[in-house]
Amino acid sequence: MTPKDMMAIDGNAEDLGIPKSSLMENAGKSVANHIMDILDPCKVAIFAGTGGNGGDGFVAARHLMNNGYKVELFLLGNPDRIKSPETLQNWITIQNINSGLNSLKLEIIENSSLLKEFNTPVIVDALLGTGIRGKIREPVSSAIDIINESTGIKIAVDMPSGLDPLTGEVLDKAVEADFTLTFHKIKIGLKHAKIKYVGNIILYDIGIPQEAEIFLGKGDLLRLEKRDISSHKGNNGTVLVVGGSKDYSGAPALAALSAFKSGVDLVYVASPISVASTIRSYSPDLIVNVLSEEYIVEEDVEKILEISNRADSVVIGCGMGRNEETASALNELVAEIKKPLLFDADALKLLDVDLIKEISNDVVVTPHSAEFKALFGLDMPKELENKIDIISNVSRDNKCVVLLKGVLDFISNGEKTRLNKTGNPGMTVGGTGDCLAGLVGGLMAKGHDGFEAACLGAYINGRAGDMAKKKYGYHFMASDMLKYIDDAFR
Repeated sequence: MTPKDMMAIDGNAEDLGIPKSSLMENAGKSVANHIMDILDPCKVAIFAGTGGNGGDGFVAARHLMNNGYKVELFLLGNPDRIKSPETLQNWITIQNINSGLNSLKLEIIENSSLLKEFNTPVIVDALLGTGIRGKIREPVSSAIDIINESTGIKIAVDMPSGLDPLTGEVLDKAVEADFTLTFHKIKIGLKHAKIKYVGNIILYDIGIPQEAEIFLGKGDLLRLEKRDISSHKGNNGTVLVVGGSKDYSGAPALAALSAFKSGVDLVYVASPISVASTIRSYSPDLIVNVLSEEYIVEEDVEKILEISNRADSVVIGCGMGRNEETASALNELVAEIKKPLLFDADALKLLDVDLIKEISNDVVVTPHSAEFKALFGLDMPKELENKIDIISNVSRDNKCVVLLKGVLDFISNGEKTRLNKTGNPGMTVGGTGDCLAGLVGGLMAKGHDGFEAACLGAYINGRAGDMAKKKYGYHFMASDMLKYIDDAFR
């Protein structure tokens, strides 16, 4: 599990109704329980930072005092820098019980000159956890030195401070722990780290249900890539939407406008002459490239390939129709385009499924149950576990991401499977799937891999639909839903 995974899961647990304060309470109590298991009441020094890791330390201090331990608690940094509401509440609690009637000694260390060498039987590192950002600043840097020089048992909370939680590397310095007490799942950096830093790794359950990992929630919005403040046009992704036919202009337009709502800089549309002007009329923001007369045909392949060179992802199929020549063009394109691809709608009925395995870039397919059968030749069972197994196997065998649309969305890359329950019956209206395709394509263009883009796209698209329902009931159109995508990102 990566640090970003853990942040998302914490948020999803809160979305399920489990407050972060409960998780912090359980984590801190786990630290106290570990100390009580290995040593009788003694003096314990706790070095706490101003982040969530420090909050775990505050909770541990309280439980240790309740069980007869003498606690020296050092807050490294200005209390005004505490941003987490849960950490702040536990800091207030610690101050409130610092009455002189208990064994707590509390010090605020804003300057490394206030630190001094000492020895206690147990030293707890609740400084940084997974919150390391580059070179370690004072007074935390000096605190790490003092912890390492101590002869007491060193206990790291979640992750030894200074250890990169993703790689396990030490770029500056790190606490050399005898025990690392980590929560919910072992962080990937701990598996790669040298034993001298992590010591014995012990995993504690803090009450996060498996649903927080499986179901998409608000916590997953933390995965969204942030825009670089120094970026310029084109740095934030370009999408090409290939679709439209003589009878369908709305589908590619909705996909293109939805791609814009993902936050990309440019969206190209490649469509037949018969609908190009209509698509262009939807918005002056769209760059519409004209293809053949009524359908996309093999003669258009070279032009589409040339446009795809300017794009970071390609969405194919919206309103494409099922003309035989279009099928030939599509399968020729698939073999040649060297960008992340999303196949939706008519493309799912025309695509040669064997070609998907040969594509080296990310591939996402977004079928509903009937399209899933048309593409993969498999019926979808009703049982949840059987559905997950089939979708996971199909994804793995075809080396693609499957986003199966329905009352419950299933997203799998063959290794991981997530479920999404945002959305409502009003989204049976035509065009909501095109919005989804554009969103996922846009997120891929912005740098998310196919699986993450599909997960985020399904969740955000469903949220936008739920927001539209609040305004219109079940009487909204896909174009109404588009207005809420930007709010759904927040």
